[in-house]
Amino acid sequence: MNLDTIPSSTVRNPAIHPALTDALRAAVAAKTAAAQDFLAGAAAEFGEALTFANSLGAEDVVLTDMLSSARLPVEIFLLDTGRLPAETYALLAELETRYHTRFKLLFPEAAAVEAYVRAHGINAFYESAALRRACCRVRKLEPLQRALAGKKAWITGLRAAQSPTRDGLAQRETDTAHGLVKLNPLADWSETEVWTYIRLHDVPCNALHERFYPSIGCAPCTRAISLGEDLRAGRWWWEAPESKECGLHDKNLRNKAVADDGSHET
Repeated sequence: MNLDTIPSSTVRNPAIHPALTDALRAAVAAKTAAAQDFLAGAAAEFGEALTFANSLGAEDVVLTDMLSSARLPVEIFLLDTGRLPAETYALLAELETRYHTRFKLLFPEAAAVEAYVRAHGINAFYESAALRRACCRVRKLEPLQRALAGKKAWITGLRAAQSPTRDGLAQRETDTAHGLVKLNPLADWSETEVWTYIRLHDVPCNALHERFYPSIGCAPCTRAISLGEDLRAGRWWWEAPESKECGLHDKNLRNKAVADDGSHET
């Protein structure tokens, strides 16, 4: 990465301010109607056994707005890893105020975090992919298991175009890792369509997006990207693109060793 190519914080990010042409408005309106029907159908099919994993990314605030606007009784949960950017917490507070709700927050087990840090160090995830995945396992995967316990299906904001690891993503698939149905209502949406919805509906979003952070996770594992880089280039940028998953959505990581101490993702 050439740091000189990362735009300054004063530059307006064109990727999140698409030109709202009539054709684009019409395309997003059609996809919005289809996504809303999909969500309504899922809520009717699964009832209380349906949940929505919200990471507060651009796609997830779109889905939050759709669910809230339709008043669909779908639980929304977030995984608070303890290392999220301040801007992410600010967005959480703004969304709860706007939609008059409280999202379900799940935190990692304190003892597991303490054990990891004692054994490997506070920022050990920079040292190897194994240690990075071990950190994700403690901070994200274990809380996710608790969030999905007793559920039959979960909704995500995944899109096929986000990264090579998500190519061919379907709207509905079997999540063999968790034994659930996995629903991806925005699977066929483009980044431009996501941002068009946000602009048309004035949906709150993370302030870091304007600073060229298209994909936002934990603060130490996320950076701004250069113009033209892959959307997830700022996530775990020290690793190869084909391995840039934390395990939440990577089927190939289940039962794979993720740390030198022999721990495994579950």
